[in-house]
Amino acid sequence: MRTIGLIGGMSWESTAEYYRLLNEFTRERLGGLHSARCVLYSVDFAEIERLQVQGRWAEAAEVLAEAGRSLERAGADMVLICTNTMHKVADQVEAAVSVPLLHLADATAQAVRDAGLRRIGLLGTAFTMEEDFYRDRLAAGGLEVRVPDAAGRSVVHRVIYEELCLGVVREESRWAYRHIIEELVAQGAEGVVLGCTEIELLVGPQDSPVPVFPTARLHAAAAVEAALA
Repeated sequence: MRTIGLIGGMSWESTAEYYRLLNEFTRERLGGLHSARCVLYSVDFAEIERLQVQGRWAEAAEVLAEAGRSLERAGADMVLICTNTMHKVADQVEAAVSVPLLHLADATAQAVRDAGLRRIGLLGTAFTMEEDFYRDRLAAGGLEVRVPDAAGRSVVHRVIYEELCLGVVREESRWAYRHIIEELVAQGAEGVVLGCTEIELLVGPQDSPVPVFPTARLHAAAAVEAALA
């Protein structure tokens, strides 16, 4: 098995989920006491969040690029950025390393296509829902992307940063997300991408009338497949 390099800590709540999933998928594939070969570089999310809010993306890119270089020096054969939002700087991270970067949106788009769907709703941070870096990557994968209205985007973003990134899971937030998902379905969404790795801590298939695509799980599964290929 090749070694998977993880750029994590954004937030550590979802990075812990990545670690669990990588090991579960490896055990499913190899059986017995097998676990994933992986190395983790965990950044300080408070620093990254401050750079996000201030629009200092070049500085944030360098933090993640150095993390990627560190992972490569530690023996990683591939690199994953364990967050959707910071794929805004995926090109800079990819350029900083000589090993492959496994892009989260590509793994997600593949899963949606494999399910035979094309029109999807996208939930995530405001950066992910409103900017082009992620939606365009999904569109390049053949998907038609819909996002919530301004009020819905505000709710989704707030819950991520003020609750889920702090390990807080509230039933009222789950119902709010369910309502937003129903609105996306009414707009024609055939499936919903949980385009923030923390969202999987709050909602799942039981909360949606259409298939959901949990990006952390899909990313981890793709990483294990690549590591074992």
